[in-house]
Amino acid sequence: MQIFRGNDTVDGAGVRLRRMFGGHNTAYLTDPFLLLDHFGSNDPAEYIAGFPWHPHRGIETVTFLMEGKVEHQDSEGHRGTIYPNDIQWMTAGSGIFHQEMPRAIDDKDPAEILRSTGMSTAVVGLQLWINLPKKYKMTTPAYRSITGNNTPVVEDDNGNRIRIVAGRYLKDEGYLKGRPEIDPVYLEVKMPPESEFRYSVENGHNSIINTLAGDITIMGENSTIHPRTAVVFTQENDLISVATGDHPARFILLAGKPLREPIYWYGPMVMNTREEINEALLDLQNNTFIREKNPLIE
Repeated sequence: MQIFRGNDTVDGAGVRLRRMFGGHNTAYLTDPFLLLDHFGSNDPAEYIAGFPWHPHRGIETVTFLMEGKVEHQDSEGHRGTIYPNDIQWMTAGSGIFHQEMPRAIDDKDPAEILRSTGMSTAVVGLQLWINLPKKYKMTTPAYRSITGNNTPVVEDDNGNRIRIVAGRYLKDEGYLKGRPEIDPVYLEVKMPPESEFRYSVENGHNSIINTLAGDITIMGENSTIHPRTAVVFTQENDLISVATGDHPARFILLAGKPLREPIYWYGPMVMNTREEINEALLDLQNNTFIREKNPLIE
């Protein structure tokens, strides 16, 4: 078991966030997951500049919003808004330009909302990067938007509420199945006080818990995990057991089959070789980065 407490950083045009993990040094441990950012603030100055136009190639990004909203747009004219409990699953594939702009839930000036009505100006969410297998690195870009209403939420015998974003939990399946080469699982788990949650990990899959609120105890490890901490389990963990004490807790559970493929990472592009990154940089210089003008929209 590896514990990552993340690093506070600034990304985009000045968005403050905590990078739970990400980069060459952790990719072999978290494979097939590359990066996890926890962004969130009550102060509009810490998010309002957003993530202006930037390219992606070779990965998938999964944005899960908990508070506020995110207005997104791509270079081919597609746009939309992510609201609380919504998920956007984007396959960058061969390449796409997009921007993501966090906003308060009301369209008014966020600072004015706070002064006049007392409404929250908070924007809180997670963005996960998932690696694409080599044979799909240059696939057609695609968007899959999942509203909170379309995401199944189940309750187990211990009173835990589990939102199934992708994959399966017990007998229930999420809206997304993901690529079979990765077989990703993405669960949001809300636990009441004095409860236990168990998850059986598929043989050989890597699994990660990222805590959002409340302390949890990893059974068998005698470790108390505080909020905003990522726990990466070894592939020998075939059963993950989590317990709460006097207070409720909330966390994200990820699991997936490691790809074990070479990684060459340059900013928002993750390929297998230096030559492929050089090709991407040349495409950017020559204005030929967008290979597919019509992303798939689901």
